[in-house]
Amino acid sequence: MCPRRPVPDASRARSRGGVVTELATRAQAFGLVAEGVAAGLSAPWRLYLARGCRHVSLNVADRVEWDAWRAHLGCPELSVRVYDAGGVIRRASVAEVLLDGCRISVELVEEVGIDDLDRLLVPGVTPTWPEEC
Repeated sequence: MCPRRPVPDASRARSRGGVVTELATRAQAFGLVAEGVAAGLSAPWRLYLARGCRHVSLNVADRVEWDAWRAHLGCPELSVRVYDAGGVIRRASVAEVLLDGCRISVELVEEVGIDDLDRLLVPGVTPTWPEEC
């Protein structure tokens, strides 16, 4: 996954109170995707490798792909955010895991209809979520 190469003290930077080390190489990030695809998963439509920190983000096309990638990586941390993007309501679902000191996130952004929001306001309606990994 992500490399664990020591960085000389002079070049260390601080981020959120911790030490930021060298980021993962492109080959390792693409290797992570290749392993998932070899296991039968769809390739993410975008791979983001953050500069200056150890973070790889995979963007997927739909909920089925998001569930498959988070199960494959064993992502225990899930978050959902709903926001207005210029009159369009969107839901961003993010699953994260820390592997070999590198934060890997699987992200899905979906347009949400008003009907979806109305269901959240109805008392007694329990949303259905996929089984946890």
